[in-house]
Amino acid sequence: MSDNFTRPQKQKDLSAAIAERIRQDILAGALVADDRLPSESELSEAHGVSRATVREALKRLAAQSLIRTKRGATGGAFVNRQSFEDAYAQMASSATLLITLNSVDIKTACEARFALERGCVRLAAKHRQEHHLDRMRAEIARQKDPELSDEAFCASDVAFHRALVDAAGNPVLSWQLAAAVEGIEPLMNMLTYRQRDRDAVISLHEAMVEALEARVGARLEILMDYLRDQTLRTALS
Repeated sequence: MSDNFTRPQKQKDLSAAIAERIRQDILAGALVADDRLPSESELSEAHGVSRATVREALKRLAAQSLIRTKRGATGGAFVNRQSFEDAYAQMASSATLLITLNSVDIKTACEARFALERGCVRLAAKHRQEHHLDRMRAEIARQKDPELSDEAFCASDVAFHRALVDAAGNPVLSWQLAAAVEGIEPLMNMLTYRQRDRDAVISLHEAMVEALEARVGARLEILMDYLRDQTLRTALS
């Protein structure tokens, strides 16, 4: 095997190893948000690699949104400051890709989604604010539009349930459930919602808003079970 072939591969392996070490330092708290990383030359010397390899490692970290770069005299690479909101889309897209590539069936995805969401409804009943109810009511009004496409109905369904999850007032739950609620949207779009199916979903959504407004978590759990069973019947019919 020629050196011209092995050299790029070796550089790729080394850059991945360096990126992983820095990533572990961030996860361990040795590097915190807004910390400046050592310069390329310092990292190059510390790891015994070329600056090109270090640059590749930094590109890997930037692609994961773990660092950001800044030019100029005060520039360099800095540990990125992330919010849960910023991470929602990444979590949802990763889940969508994982579910799609592994050909997860609708029944399996729905069971997981509703089991996880059901676990947060008592917190939602306790902590909900008026703006959560307003968001859910707005989606119900949208769902009642007879001209709404299947795709738009499913997107509205996702928005409704994201508002319910967010009502729990726990950003860790909202972040984790972004995968469960939004990650299966492509699978949900495969379902054909006949008008009577939509009417049943909307009726349950209205009952959920009433229970949430009254802060009755036990009622929400029952309604979530009904919605799960109804969704599975539609998926398997």
